[in-house]
Amino acid sequence: MSDLLSIISASDKRRNLLILLDSGPKEWDEIKRILKVTSTGMLPQVKILEEEHLIERDGKKFSLTPMGKVLTTHMVPLIRTMDIFDKNKKYWHEHNLDVLPYEILLDIRDLGDYRIIENSDEEIFDINTFLNNIAQSKTVKGVSHTIHPRYPNFFLELAKKGVVASLILTPGVFKIMKEKYPEALEEGLKLKTSSVFVSKKEIKFSFTVTDSYFSLSLFYNNGVFDSKNDVVSNDPSALRWGERIFSYFLKQSEKVEKID
Repeated sequence: MSDLLSIISASDKRRNLLILLDSGPKEWDEIKRILKVTSTGMLPQVKILEEEHLIERDGKKFSLTPMGKVLTTHMVPLIRTMDIFDKNKKYWHEHNLDVLPYEILLDIRDLGDYRIIENSDEEIFDINTFLNNIAQSKTVKGVSHTIHPRYPNFFLELAKKGVVASLILTPGVFKIMKEKYPEALEEGLKLKTSSVFVSKKEIKFSFTVTDSYFSLSLFYNNGVFDSKNDVVSNDPSALRWGERIFSYFLKQSEKVEKID
């Protein structure tokens, strides 16, 4: 490990100070207040960063040096990514991430302050929480590899209310829709606010992104779908990440104009 990497990674205080200064110069009292540190505990770390020419001071104001800016610019994405995995190691170890395109998976840090919503065994088929989270949305986009009996009419009613709904279905789900819910499908296709697409290949995950909510459901590594746990976030970065996921799979899908 390089000396600089060791210096940055070996101390949370040093790491946090660099990240804080990445947003701009800060006064000493402001640094102590934001990082919730004391002068006694922080000054030795400041001295180390100054000796390595990563930060500099002008009176009581501290800022990154040019070298510090370069290192912090590269460090922040890595730290944010590690924080995502560290927050729920067991979940990420057990679930299949290969279903997400590599170039999008690289930005998984955009999930931000996400959380795992876990349904109990008694609530495994209860989708009320999910539906309530998107009921007030202005736009809804998603990929569905499975279908709940309440989905067709729920999304149809959203579209009737003027919500712009765009859904990508797997071939299997589209087949079920045509066989079991042809009326809802046909009525939805006639609405200007509703768009249905069919992916050209199977997709092994489900997700939804609205103007305020992101939800992702993955398979376990053993190939079993995890119907109990959802990764959810309301962070703007997560919403943008969800838009990228949708755009990627939209390019691999065909729009449904009418039921054959």
